[in-house]
This record gives sequence, C-alpha cells and structure tokens, in this order.
Amino acid sequence: MANPTPKPKQTTAIDHGVGSRIAFLRAANGLSQSALASALGVSFQQVQKYETGKNRVGAGRLQAIAERLGVPVSSFFDPEPEATTENGPALLRVSGAVELLRAYNQIADDQMRRDVLSLVKSAARISQSRSADETAPQATGAARNS
Repeated sequence: MANPTPKPKQTTAIDHGVGSRIAFLRAANGLSQSALASALGVSFQQVQKYETGKNRVGAGRLQAIAERLGVPVSSFFDPEPEATTENGPALLRVSGAVELLRAYNQIADDQMRRDVLSLVKSAARISQSRSADETAPQATGAARNS
C-alpha cells in the first residue's frame, strides 16, 4: 500500500512560514492588511488567510505581493534567523525598531548618521547601567557607616 499523499490544497508548514513573512514585511512597510488587499485586488480577509497560512498563496499572487512590498520573492522562503540572534527579523519585531530604521535611513549626511548612532549607543549603555543598578543588592545604612 502506498503512502497517502497530502490533499493538493492542504496548507503546509511552508505556507505558514510564507504567510508569517508576508505579515512581517507588510507591517515593516507600514501597510495595513486592507491597503495590501486593495493593491492586490482581494479582500483584507483573504490577506488575513494568507498571513495565517490558512490559504495558500499562488505564484502569481506571491509575485504581486513581493512587488508591492519591494522585496524579492525569495525573501518569503529564506530561513528565519533564530530569535536569540542580534540580527534579522526577530530584532525588527521590537516595538519602534522599524520606525527607527526608517528615520535613520532618511538622514542623508554621513556624519549626522554616525552622531545619531553614537547617541543611540550611549542611551543603550545608560539604560543597561540603570537596570544593573536597580538589580544590584542595596547596602544597609549600618554597613555604609562602618
């Protein structure tokens, strides 16, 4: 007896992965589901179904989505970096990260970009220092006076 084959229209893990990348790239581009749907000529519910992996995305539709989002079709199939890495989509899911990158990208002057980067790095160091100070055990008054 031969192994049963999956139903032709049944979604797979790949469909779910493609859908989650569509959702991520759509949000990174500042598009609503309705705006993407309008550009594709489908309902926003259909975009929801693509993003959740409930419906498969055909090749032509995937090409149209890629064009609207300004990415190559291959970006929907790239392996996703581990969530623990310091680069890639996981880092961009942090609230405000995409907006920060967009604003940074609009700065034309190279020196100003370096200055902004230095400012952000300094703010990160200050934040880490404050967090470390808050978690450090506090000395008692008696111990400080001795």
